[in-house]
Amino acid sequence: MAVAAAAMGPSALGQSGPGSMAPWCSVTSGPTRYVLGMQELFRGHSKTREFPAHSAKVHSVAWSCDGRRLASGSFDKTASVFLLEKDRLVKENNYRGHGDSVDQLCWHPSNPDLFVTASGDKTIRIWDVRTTKCIATVNTKGENINICWSPDGQTIAVGNKDDVVTFIDAKTHRSKAEEQFKFEVNEISWNNDNNMFFLTNGNGCINILSYPELKPVQSINAHPSNCICIKFDPMGKYFATGSADALVSLWDVDELVCVRCFSRLDWPVRTLSFSHDGKMLASASEDHFIDIAEVETATCVPRCSWTCCHLVFLSVCPRCLLLEEWPCLLCSLDYELFEDGGSLRMRVHSLSRHAVSTCYAPEIPSRCWGYNSEKIHTFPSLVGQGEQTLIEETAWGLDQFREC
Repeated sequence: MAVAAAAMGPSALGQSGPGSMAPWCSVTSGPTRYVLGMQELFRGHSKTREFPAHSAKVHSVAWSCDGRRLASGSFDKTASVFLLEKDRLVKENNYRGHGDSVDQLCWHPSNPDLFVTASGDKTIRIWDVRTTKCIATVNTKGENINICWSPDGQTIAVGNKDDVVTFIDAKTHRSKAEEQFKFEVNEISWNNDNNMFFLTNGNGCINILSYPELKPVQSINAHPSNCICIKFDPMGKYFATGSADALVSLWDVDELVCVRCFSRLDWPVRTLSFSHDGKMLASASEDHFIDIAEVETATCVPRCSWTCCHLVFLSVCPRCLLLEEWPCLLCSLDYELFEDGGSLRMRVHSLSRHAVSTCYAPEIPSRCWGYNSEKIHTFPSLVGQGEQTLIEETAWGLDQFREC
């Protein structure tokens, strides 16, 4: 696809216009009150526990739009769904049917009962948790490796190993369009307004297409090396990209300029995730920690240490209305440890709105989860005085949660 490339992003200092580094991309000298509050909370709570989930490596995890369910996809050809109850995570069902590894999955953007899985068996499957059955199987032309659901819920985009992206009508389950790209497609996503489609590629570029026309709009030279991942913040103000150059770049959605970079990682950035309110950005790589930064200042909030290596997936959970809490999910995947297991390792945190108001964080996420290969982990517990929380126990089995 021949599209004129814009100016380099993080390396285009002093330039202006779409695709360039903005002149205001500086960072404040000291931490904000919000950051200080978050740092204090994260320092005091960092526990882990595990749940059996799959018999092989976990490749993907995602939360339902209401934050009540957590789904995981695995090399064992299955997907699992866990129900988040008031004080625990309970396995609800295991979904079988794929003939190959479930490499990625995502939930419907507004219907908490539907999710879709992409597999190397050249199919995608749409599942309904109410019936625990596959409601549709759509054949594709290649081994599928990435998938996303449009913000309006009407279209599913799936990419395969041959760099073909297929757009499928979510109601009729038929292909609406298909695009073959001449470059390595790494990750795909719609913008929040549903009128543009973004792809990151192996040349370090962000390719932008109009939607639904799928006409080239712009190609941004975002990084000097492979541009691996992309994520839009829930507020629609920014999007972030991660690259093999170990940098995370933050972009203004409207101006398409890079406003700042995050450079605390030393290895290729595999995955990104914003908090529910867009105030924090988490990034992960082969480094033994997950970096969490305040978006507006790039200041490190907490640094979640990791006992394994090769972190390649990160996801954020939306709010949970009934619990009056704001959940957040941090997920990571390890290819080197626990290769014979299929457990979810979790760190559960609980923080009510009342407790948040005493910690300089009126809209702070309340639960952080992560996964390591066959195991899903959770991260620092955010707890206010008088609050009940779940704390992890370093165990391989289904130990009971303890109250603090």
